[in-house]
Amino acid sequence: HVQLVESGGGSVQAGGSLRLSCAASGYTYSSYCMGWFRQAPGKEREGVAAIDSDGSTTYADSVKGRFTISEDRVAKVLYLQMDSLMPEDTAMYYCAAEPYWNSDYDEALAPSEFSLWGQGTQVTVS
Repeated sequence: HVQLVESGGGSVQAGGSLRLSCAASGYTYSSYCMGWFRQAPGKEREGVAAIDSDGSTTYADSVKGRFTISEDRVAKVLYLQMDSLMPEDTAMYYCAAEPYWNSDYDEALAPSEFSLWGQGTQVTVS
């Protein structure tokens, strides 16, 4: 059984920074993908950034150049460094994982590809 525990959300002024963390527990799979998703009121859940077991990263155009996804492989913690935050970034942010990942077929920013989800953490930019 895999569990994802998120932390680091909060309120920040425009132009500020936040770092989200997602601690993963359970079996370590050889081929996986982990990602950050967000959902604002009245909008669909969208992929923000993802990283697979090979270290390859994918970013949404809206956050490219401002957000950085990374992972500590030893501690099994996923991070999302968010810089130059804008009010449009306000949303509930979710950590997600797919233990059985095929990079040739799976879409890293598609919520439907991920089977494991954290509880979500609120990010508010004013």
